[in-house]
Amino acid sequence: MNREDFPMLKNNIIYFDNGATTFKPVSLIDTTDYYYKEICANAHRGDYEISYKVDTLYEETRKKVANFINAKREEIVFTSGATESLNMIANGFFAHILEPGDEILLTLSEHASNVLPWFRLSKMTGAIIKYIDLDSNLHVTMNNVISAITPRTKVISLAAITNVVGDERPIKEICKYAHEHNIFVCVDGAQSVPHEKTDVVDMDCDFLVFSAHKMCGPTGVGILYGKRELLEEVEPTNLGGGMNESFDSVDQVYLKELPTRLEAGTPNIAGIIAFGAAIDYLSKIGMDNIKLYEIKLKKYLINKLKKIPHVNVINEECDSGIVAFNVDGVFPQDVAYYLNKYNICVRAGNHCAKILKNAIGVKNTVRVSFYFYNTEAEIDKLVELLEDKNRIISEMI
Repeated sequence: MNREDFPMLKNNIIYFDNGATTFKPVSLIDTTDYYYKEICANAHRGDYEISYKVDTLYEETRKKVANFINAKREEIVFTSGATESLNMIANGFFAHILEPGDEILLTLSEHASNVLPWFRLSKMTGAIIKYIDLDSNLHVTMNNVISAITPRTKVISLAAITNVVGDERPIKEICKYAHEHNIFVCVDGAQSVPHEKTDVVDMDCDFLVFSAHKMCGPTGVGILYGKRELLEEVEPTNLGGGMNESFDSVDQVYLKELPTRLEAGTPNIAGIIAFGAAIDYLSKIGMDNIKLYEIKLKKYLINKLKKIPHVNVINEECDSGIVAFNVDGVFPQDVAYYLNKYNICVRAGNHCAKILKNAIGVKNTVRVSFYFYNTEAEIDKLVELLEDKNRIISEMI
């Protein structure tokens, strides 16, 4: 699907690491070039024509992102990525409301970016980290969420889709139940927003974060969405130019309105403007079409892998285009090295989900993560290379 739009695909490689980052379409590359060649000025700083053009395109991207997830313009904060967004939520909001003994609910399958900020916050505030149990398929169920909640639970922070197991969580139902018990819900959308339609109003999450580079956009650009009334309470974690109205003394510092006051300094302007082109590109394809196609590829791969006796699929019942597996007796990085000889790019290791081993008993896996430009023919090549275990072992030497 749309393979002709991606220059990287002309390099004779099969790319199955879209969970880490995606390739970029020509429209994004051209938009980036346009900024640097034609309107290279700062945003919200200059009183001249090219600066006005930059301001317009910059804010147009904000509107596009807002429409993409059904949010309000002022609820969209530009960051450097989902990681910074999660740290801003932890340090700028929850650090000021959590007390000793309050509970933060996570799962063992969360990405490091949705674990480490909470670990540090726990040490800072005396709040307690607890985990929602995973079921036999490594999924999150409402029953297990309800069982984990106590009167001291203050925040639940979960990925909508995890980056190794690939399970899709019942976020809407979790938000409804959590809000009935005065609990905040923070959603890591890094693996969901690029692959399926996202509606924050319908979901009713309090915060949502995601990264542009996992959805045909540039690196170094992320989004923090928050309900306006909650963003109003977020203390800026960065202070500096662009986010203040004036400052005359320690006691006379006045900040700008949302979302500007949470965007100190010069951002990745070219990236943000180009992200608008990526949003347009994905919207034209249609997020429902992307999800259906990726699920088709996932089922196609799993059905083929199940026929190979020495391949163990970790997440057979996954809900997304993520497949984790191991080859019996072969270290995952060695499998990746072997596949690389044939220009096939997969991810091997713990995938930044270092505590997941406590749930699955396996520290490292090989991960295939699809995007809409992958094909069944590419999967056939991967499967062909995995079918002969002796070949894998002999070519590792």
